Amino acid sequence: MAVNKNSNGYTFFFAIAMVVVVGAILAITSVSLKERQQQNDADKKRMDILGAIKVESTRQNAADLFSQFVVERISVDYSGNLVEQASGKIDPNDKQDPFNIDVKKDYRSSIKGIVKTSGKNPEELENRLANADVNYPVFKCVKNDTTLYVCPMVGTGLWGPIWGYVALEEDFQTIYGAKFDHKTETPGLGAEIKEDFFTVKFEGKELNLEDPKTMFSVLKGGAVTNEHSVDGITGGTITSKGVDEMLNRTLPVYVKYFTNANDQRAER
Repeated sequence: MAVNKNSNGYTFFFAIAMVVVVGAILAITSVSLKERQQQNDADKKRMDILGAIKVESTRQNAADLFSQFVVERISVDYSGNLVEQASGKIDPNDKQDPFNIDVKKDYRSSIKGIVKTSGKNPEELENRLANADVNYPVFKCVKNDTTLYVCPMVGTGLWGPIWGYVALEEDFQTIYGAKFDHKTETPGLGAEIKEDFFTVKFEGKELNLEDPKTMFSVLKGGAVTNEHSVDGITGGTITSKGVDEMLNRTLPVYVKYFTNANDQRAER
């Protein structure tokens, strides 16, 4: 029987067949590339952590350099209590390994909503963040016999997520280096947070440990700064505020851990 290719039934059947075939091809492609995507994500994370301690790396040598400079991987809870410690080879399937904590995923699924609905009420924000089932990774590094601690963080810019890695010196107060990036910020404006001229401003600055709610400030571009602040991106005010927010929401968690660790050392 001849097929009437001009009929509505034929068009409907052909459209369904194409959707099934194309969908199957995309699904197979996605599954087959998943391992490579995970490897690329892991290498990018290693490059960002190394970048915070000012070690240049590529996807080809990131794993080797990470093993060379990062001596311990740690995770802490919101109160600064130690949750996990790990060193040596990273098992990508070990969900307990601090390296495998997906801070971007945790932010999207939990923290972002809390900040959005409670950001104007500091007490409520504090309580809800404390009750969120989220752990915070920190990476202990040794470079030229100096110990550094890299603290990851995630926030929201003008058009989408922004993230950063801040390296603190052994006094847990002085910023050794910082690296920021974004997904969709405006080129020439907010997107400039990833450029060296912005990140270098953080080097040598200090956290204000006397004021956990304003531990470090990113001021309006061109503003007068002090040892606890830098000026933001001119024309990128909202992105700069996003960097400020994620710094002051995340750094106090790590400072609580460092303080706890110091207290425990003092008691020994």
